[in-house]
Amino acid sequence: MATENSDYIILVQDINKTYGTGFQALKNINLEIKRGEIFALLGPNGAGKTTLISIICGIVKATSGIIIADGFNTVRDYRAARAIIGLVPQELHTDSFESVWATVKFSRGLFGKAPNSAYLEKVLRDLSLWDRRDMKIKELSGGMKRRLLIAKALAHEPKILFLDEPSAGVDVELRHDMWRMVRDLRAQGATIILTTHYIEEAEDMADRIGVISNGELIIVEDKEVLMRKLGKKQLTLTLRQPLGSIPAGLSAWPLALTEDGQSLVYSFDTQKEETGIAELLRTLSDHSIEFKDLRSSESSLEDIFVSLVHQPKENAS
Repeated sequence: MATENSDYIILVQDINKTYGTGFQALKNINLEIKRGEIFALLGPNGAGKTTLISIICGIVKATSGIIIADGFNTVRDYRAARAIIGLVPQELHTDSFESVWATVKFSRGLFGKAPNSAYLEKVLRDLSLWDRRDMKIKELSGGMKRRLLIAKALAHEPKILFLDEPSAGVDVELRHDMWRMVRDLRAQGATIILTTHYIEEAEDMADRIGVISNGELIIVEDKEVLMRKLGKKQLTLTLRQPLGSIPAGLSAWPLALTEDGQSLVYSFDTQKEETGIAELLRTLSDHSIEFKDLRSSESSLEDIFVSLVHQPKENAS
């Protein structure tokens, strides 16, 4: 029986996955997903994102560990747990000779939900599939098949929706439709977990970010906190006269010279009270280095992601 936790809808406890070949896909994963949030799981190809999602959804069996979904143990209470989860997979696996309408009706009934034609019509209309409801799946374009996967995942009104690389290979229109639906679902109380290669989408959509690399969860943090904690600011100084190299007297400063020698780029930590900019400008003046323009910029989530997956785990926190 479910024992509802008011804060977290998914609890992942000490999950490991080792395949028969000896490859360890997941290493001691612990994760808590908050109710009603949009959580983005980022990681390079082969990092373990899809494996983790597949274990939570009951498609793949963990070697060890426990997962609780809305109070249900996903192994012991598999049917109850799976009934509250919707999954939009990466791959297009559909029954080619079924109609769109028959497919979404079947998906709803598969999870024991009473018929609700009005709800299914709304889902299909939201995904621009209503006019194609009588078409066989084999007659749909790739983009429409992707829309159908989303409709199937939503057919039984899940509390939790997993989107595994949902934007991979889809057109801009579908991407916009999909994210509008995600926002609407979250507004209705659903919890959304997505993996994506489009990091700008995670930056725009997610409340929290998790980064996984080589089967290990490197960091989980509120998006704004993550960007504040790990982000860097840069000051770019456009020089009046190009430099061939950075003078030895400036070697102690975190400076980079652009290839054309026209600009110096100074990186500084957003967490520190003192930026060091004033002292740097005085030092440049002491070395008779003049600049004609300066501009500042901040790290994007993509910059942070790249830095995290290319550094040792113990340095990531």
